[in-house]
Amino acid sequence: MGGQGAAIDTVAVIGAGAMGRGIAQVSIQGGMNVLLFDAMNGAAAKAAEAIKAQLDSLVAKGRLPAADADAAKARLAVADSLEALAPADLAVEAIIENLAVKQELFGKLEAILRPDALLATNTSSLRIASIARSCKHRERIAGLHFFNPVPLMKLVEVIRAPATSDATIAALVKVGERMGRVPVVVQDSPGFLVNLGGRAYTQEALRIVSEGVATPAQVDAVMRDVWGFRMGPFELMDLTGMDVNFPVSQIIHEGYFYDRRLATSPLHQSMAESGQFGRKSGQGFFRYGEGGKGEVPSADAVSESAPITKVALAEDDDALAELLRGLGFEVSGFDDGQSPILCAPLGEDISSYAARRGFDHRRLFGLDLTGRTDQRLTLMQAPGAVRALRDGLVAQFIAAGRKVCTILDSPGFIAQRIAAMVANLGCEMAQIRVASPADIDKGMMLGLNYPLGPLALTDRIGPGAVLEILSQLQSITGDDRYRPSLWLRRRAQLGLSALTED
Repeated sequence: MGGQGAAIDTVAVIGAGAMGRGIAQVSIQGGMNVLLFDAMNGAAAKAAEAIKAQLDSLVAKGRLPAADADAAKARLAVADSLEALAPADLAVEAIIENLAVKQELFGKLEAILRPDALLATNTSSLRIASIARSCKHRERIAGLHFFNPVPLMKLVEVIRAPATSDATIAALVKVGERMGRVPVVVQDSPGFLVNLGGRAYTQEALRIVSEGVATPAQVDAVMRDVWGFRMGPFELMDLTGMDVNFPVSQIIHEGYFYDRRLATSPLHQSMAESGQFGRKSGQGFFRYGEGGKGEVPSADAVSESAPITKVALAEDDDALAELLRGLGFEVSGFDDGQSPILCAPLGEDISSYAARRGFDHRRLFGLDLTGRTDQRLTLMQAPGAVRALRDGLVAQFIAAGRKVCTILDSPGFIAQRIAAMVANLGCEMAQIRVASPADIDKGMMLGLNYPLGPLALTDRIGPGAVLEILSQLQSITGDDRYRPSLWLRRRAQLGLSALTED
């Protein structure tokens, strides 16, 4: 006997597409019986054979004992009608993303299943409350959002709608663990956790390129080398496809009543509407040849100039002075009127810095010290910068073994801007109770392969530093998209970790 307070022994999976097949596979591997149903004649039987073939492949690769595979196969059955799902303790829906179709299905399932059986939807974009609206026992309905490919992606979002009972959530968390997944409990909100949290990384990158600050290749290289992201934002968008990530961005922006912090850019829309979807179309931000191999332009600055080794510091900065000396520079606190002047602003652009402190903007250059500097440096210049000085600096950086990205003026460089926006969105998600701080970080690391969760990233930079970057961005641009979360502001003011709960 299953249900809200007991073990789940039999799972009905409705929809035999890629997601349904994956859910069925992890269910039988987790020791549960599965009834697989699809409205299309023959689709469930075909999917069952594909699942068994996948298990055989795992055995052949030495990843699954043959006896375990045989036992899992024996737990998989094909249902020829919805009525045949009556014995299920839990039904998981993985059909088309259409609200009316899902509502109709849930109404039928409620009539077929026992009163204590649970109903879950794998929707990625629709409100759980909307799907459950016409049901009589909404306390047993929740979201169980898996990620594709299900057998490889360890995360599952257990989504609580307003009427969902604690017992239902607890039972689904246990089900997720039996499936070998890592469950995180999420409130029923636009984009849930991962799809919401992933907006900042790509959308701030789009802004940077739209402003002419840097190229997509440069942004990707900086985020990989400086912050350790496995993929840069533009290669990530090309992988998922603009036909997918642009509409999702719009849905989430609308769902949060057009909060500027969640707005994407006209460039994103242009790519989607022109059919430059990414890998699947052969052209996105990068071109893709046979086998999906990307043709990515170099992000690395080159210089044929003689290295410049004598520089002045704009202000006392021990970290900057130590970095420069380690790269072979002669560092002085005196401006001789000819040498490059270097600074390491936090959230400020070179133009604002030069105007505020009275420096010659043509000789003033910025280096970003946030994140790692052992592989790649980002050198920023103001309008009218002396190119010969910039090229001389680049030559010395290269001679000292560093890759360099040279970019135009931007408050927060590249890495500061994107990292601060990722951190701020994570803080805002904690503030509005999308999930607990720990689950937000866990979800983003497992769901999107982030090197750090957004709240841990906030702590790595320092809540006060993140607040400063965002405040400068908001002041300089006049754009409310950089409005700091109250969660961040309070923890910065009190000297607390971003992971500190209320």
